[in-house]
Amino acid sequence: MDNTLGGTGRGMKHEGTDRAIEFRFAAPQDIPMILRFIKELADYEGMLNQVVATEELLNQWLFEKEKAEVILGMKDGETVGFALFFHNFSTFLGRAGIYLEDLYVRPGYRGRGFGTAFLNQLAAIAVKRGCGRLEWWCLDWNKPSIDFYLGMGAQAMSDWTVYRIDGERLEAMAADAHR
Repeated sequence: MDNTLGGTGRGMKHEGTDRAIEFRFAAPQDIPMILRFIKELADYEGMLNQVVATEELLNQWLFEKEKAEVILGMKDGETVGFALFFHNFSTFLGRAGIYLEDLYVRPGYRGRGFGTAFLNQLAAIAVKRGCGRLEWWCLDWNKPSIDFYLGMGAQAMSDWTVYRIDGERLEAMAADAHR
C-alpha cells in the first residue's frame, strides 16, 4: 500500500481561503478516532443503530487485510475528518477506480472548503495510481451533500440502481454455493 500523499512523504497540504489542510494515511493508532467518526457520520445519517464495526474489525480489514484505506485531514493539529475508500474495477475502462465509501467532515469544519479538499486529494490519489474514475453513493435525502457534489461537477448516475444482499440472505446464498 502506498502510504505517501503527493510528493511530501507524510502528507500533502492544500491551501486556500480558510481551508489549509494536511492529509495523511491513517495508521493503526488512528482506529479509535476512525470508529468515532464512523459513528458520528452514522448518527448524522440516522443510522447509528446499524453500526456494528469495532476497533478490532477495523484493524483487521484496514491494516491486516488492507482491503480499504483511510486518509485523515488535519488543520492546526486537529483532525477535521476522514475519507475511507477502496479500489473497484471497471471492465469497460479496463482499469481500477476509487470508490469512496465515506467522507466525513466534523460539523465545526463544514462549509469551509474541507470537503472539496478531501475530494481533490482523492482525485490526486486516483490520478497518481492510474485509476479511471472516482465514485461514491449519496443518500437521496441529503440535499446539502448532493448540491455540494453537483457543484463540484459530479454527475448523478440516474440510470443505475444499487442492489444489496447482506445478513441472513447473504449467509443463505453462501451456504447454497457449497451444496
